[in-house]
Order: sequence, then structure tokens, then C-alpha cells
Amino acid sequence: MRPIAVLTRRALLAGAAALTALTLAPAVHAEEPQRGGTLVIASVQKPRHLNAAVQSGIATGVPAAQIFATLLRYGEDFQPQPYLAESWEFSPDNKVLTLKLVQGATFHDGKPITSEDVAWSLDVAKKNHPFSTMLAPVEAFEAPDPQTVVIRMSAPHPPILLVLSSALTPILPKHVLDDGQDIKSNPKNNLPIGSGPFKVTAFEPGQHIILERYDGFFLKGRPYLDRIVIRQYQDSNSGVLALESGEAQMFPLLDSTRLIRRLEKSGKMSVTDKGYAAIGPINWLAFNTKQPDLADVRVRQAIAHAIDRNFVTKALHAGLSKPAVEPVVQESPFFSEDVARYDFDLDKAKALLTAAGYGEGGKKLSLRIDYLPDADEQQRAVAEYVKAALAKAGVEISVRASPDFPTWAQRISSYDFDLTMDQVFNWGDPVIGVNRTYLCSNIRQGIIWSNTQQYCNEGVDKLMTEAATEPDQAKRKDLYGQAFKQITADIPIHFINEVPYHTVYTQAVQNPPVSIWGPMGPMDDVWLKQ
Repeated sequence: MRPIAVLTRRALLAGAAALTALTLAPAVHAEEPQRGGTLVIASVQKPRHLNAAVQSGIATGVPAAQIFATLLRYGEDFQPQPYLAESWEFSPDNKVLTLKLVQGATFHDGKPITSEDVAWSLDVAKKNHPFSTMLAPVEAFEAPDPQTVVIRMSAPHPPILLVLSSALTPILPKHVLDDGQDIKSNPKNNLPIGSGPFKVTAFEPGQHIILERYDGFFLKGRPYLDRIVIRQYQDSNSGVLALESGEAQMFPLLDSTRLIRRLEKSGKMSVTDKGYAAIGPINWLAFNTKQPDLADVRVRQAIAHAIDRNFVTKALHAGLSKPAVEPVVQESPFFSEDVARYDFDLDKAKALLTAAGYGEGGKKLSLRIDYLPDADEQQRAVAEYVKAALAKAGVEISVRASPDFPTWAQRISSYDFDLTMDQVFNWGDPVIGVNRTYLCSNIRQGIIWSNTQQYCNEGVDKLMTEAATEPDQAKRKDLYGQAFKQITADIPIHFINEVPYHTVYTQAVQNPPVSIWGPMGPMDDVWLKQ
């Protein structure tokens, strides 16, 4: 077998001890972490349950990353680090991944974590997680001995190491959850026995999640905190008031630029946009490419040229969001410079519309735009701006509000729309969170966040399919670069801005979660200055 990352137990412990220093700002002498204290996290996310093996999203992902360990973890770059697995290696053909588990790791009930638990947990995720592509090539999860896990794949699967991290594939206790009940609705998902640094002692939906330090955690001396309380607030304003009053010490995933600027100006908080590289959140304008007017690529290109991204990011978002120009965010290792960007050019927009038979001397173009509800700054406000911007190009836009998310999702997934604002995440690797939007095979009526644009280009499919199994990272990036170039030329989606997620925290919080997974990574190295 060809070693990819083979690390001894000693190296694991040394690496774990160094994680704190890696996440601190550069300093001549790093402070010694202090033990104890309760970290109160303000959140507007309201999870239905806490089992991230069968539920995607940040609402479940943040608490699940504390309750459950994963095989691997990531720091501030896209390089895997040991976690429950102390070493791993691929076979020469990259179809077999063998992982060695750390010794002495236990679940919160004291039972040992074995390879049988790991194999069962990964199989649960493969069969039940909404991101079906993340483990699709896997043919078998094997447990030849208590400390060894073997993953056999039908083809090389480059995202597999990323898949084995953060909230995507939590390691569950087979002896607890393999009880004959449907794993998706098992009531034990509400107060699960976990494998991570914190054990859940209370979950009151819509109110709070209380996580207590697990003294038997396999990384000795971790976690530093005694307790994490995730307190759920009705809206971001309430969460920020909790920060300002001292009721909470940290607010991750805050995207209100007005509130971010307010907290920056207070001088009492630290504010960072680090920690969202793998989440990769993008705000975009999607086209129904089968709508007769929008089937003409010139019309889609004209609409793109009539929109000024700089106005959105600088005026609407106070300079806190970044322009988005392609299917991945700028921090992604797959980001490409060679794409059609559609910079603001009103004259070009009008010329394209005229060439397509609209505007002066042609047909009148009237369209409707939808947007995700309950996201005023990123969605409703941008939709209203698009209406005003397109009016200057001679396009009449009406804005349609949806009373709730299910209504919007039903409209978009049944193709009852012309244009819609949307917010979609990369999830670290295109195989997980990007391909789904563009593959012909993923035009699936009734399923939101599939290829609801009904876009199909066989050349793009071929490039993405090749990239999905290419083990060489440089070649993968090139293949995706070619795909992104074609996608932006065809423009089924016009990318507007990266969602300006920020983490705000008090001066007492040390080692805030700024890995590529941010708050969806384990917080065993976070500590409070007393």
C-alpha cells in the first residue's frame, strides 16, 4: 500500500497538543490554556435532533461536532489531521483506504470505540445522509480487527478524507443505536451517547443544548472547557444583545453586516470571517433555463451584466461580503480565475437583449424573482436590488415573497419560477456540494437544492465525472476549472456574493473555531481566559 499519512500514537498526541498554538494569532509566547468555565454560544439555528449521520446542515452540525468524534479533523487548511484514526493509507490503485484507530477511545457510556462501531456508523451515513454522493463509491466498510477499518471503493474517491471529518460522518455507538428502530426517527438522536469531547445532558428544542465535558475523552487533557451551552435565540438581534450583555460569549455564523459592523465598532468583541472555507456559502441568482425567455443564453448573460456585484457587496453588505464569480468560494482549493465573470456593463446588457429580440423595437421582457424567506439582507434586499437594476436595462421584474421555506422550496423544486435568489454551500469538495447543482442526472423534480435550473451540458458532466475520480489534486483542479469555465459561459446561475459569515466572540474566548469547518469542527481546544 502507498502511505498517504501514517502517524504514530506519539505523533497524534504531539499534534493534538500543538493544535492550540496553530489556531492562535502569532505570538512570541503562547499562553498556557486554562481549564474550566462555561462557553455560551448564541445561535439562531434550531436543530430537530443531534445525529449528523442522518441530517445535514449547520443546525445539527455545530452540536454534533462536539458530541461525536470523526475519524479525521482539519485545521485552517485542507490537509487532514488525525483524530479517532491515528494513521491511514491508500492502496496503490486508490480504491482501498485502511485506517488505524487510536487506542483507548471510549463512548460517553464508557464502552470502547471499535472498528465495528466505525464501520456501522459509516454505513448508516451512506444509507441515510442527504449527501448521497459523499460515500457513493464505497462498496464495503470492513472491520478486520478492533483497531482497523477498511473502506473499499469501486473507484478512487478523492473527497473521502474530507468526508471522514467534521459533522459529515460522526462515529455512533452501535450498541445503543442499532436497536431495530428507524435511525432517522430514533428518539435517542435527541440525547445521543457520543464519542467526542462533550456529552449532551440537555436538549430543549428552540431553547438550548447543554454539553458537558467528557472526562474520558481520548485526547488527554481535552477538552479545556467544563461546559458548552448553545443558547437558541429567535433572531440575530437577540443573539447580539446576549453578547453585548454578557449572557453569551460567542456568536458564530452571524451574517448580518449591520450587526457585525456594530460589534466591530464597540471595541469589546473580536470579529473574524475565518472558519467558513469548507462550508463555502454562496448567494446566487438562479435561472429556470427551460422558461422560454430564459432559454436564450443571451438573455441570461444580459441579466448578469445588468447587476453590479460591487454595489451588493459594498453598499448592501457594508463591504463585508466578497463577490462570488463561480461555483466555489475564493478560499476553495478548486477556485479558478479563468471563468466568465459578467462585470457590470449596462450597455452590453442592453445590446444582448436587443440581439435576443427584446427591448427597444422588440418584445417586452417581464420576469418574476423569488427569494428564500427569513434572510432579508442576503435574499430579499438583493432581490429588490435586482428588480431595480434590471429596470435600467428595460426588463420588468416582479418580486414574489414566500410565506415560509416549504412554500419557496416547493415552488423552486417544481420549476414554478423564472428567477430565484438562493443560498447554497460548497461543503468542502465539489463532489459533495457543487456537482449536485449542474449534473444532468440531478434534475429531480420535487427535490430542492438539486439541479432545479434544469441545466444540462454533457461536456460539463464529463468533466465533473472525471474530476470526481481523479486522485491527482492538480489534475482535479484543472478538470473543475474547465467545468466552471463552461458553466459560467452557459450561465444557469449568476453568482452574486459569498455569504459574509463571521464569528464574534468576547476577549475571554481563546482559540475560537477557525478551522475550515469553523463551528462545525470540534471545540476541544477552545478555552476561556479567567
